Amino acid sequence: MSKPRISNTLPQFLAQVQAKGAKGMTQALILGASEASVMTPIDTSTLLNSQYRQVETQGAKVLGRVGYTAAYAIPVHDPAHIQRFRRPSAEKEFLRKGFDNAEPNIRAVIKGAIKT
Repeated sequence: MSKPRISNTLPQFLAQVQAKGAKGMTQALILGASEASVMTPIDTSTLLNSQYRQVETQGAKVLGRVGYTAAYAIPVHDPAHIQRFRRPSAEKEFLRKGFDNAEPNIRAVIKGAIKT
């Protein structure tokens, strides 16, 4: 009688789940960044064009980041730094507000990515 073969597919399963999580995170960042871009002040488009997103895995965690490389992004985002904007849809705290507005869609995208 032959012995039953046991194969360990746990590493492949974990890799698949992590890949799905990274895909969902990328989609979530795109949604939030898109909402934020509508509220981003535009003068020369340098700030808007400096927007970036980054997805990385650290162990079992999938981390996402959206930011701006323009040196003046922080004071423009800061509500304590008073400014007038030319763009009617521009707001202070545009990045935070963009992600707040996109939160329901972000939750749905992440759930959907992990379920598939």
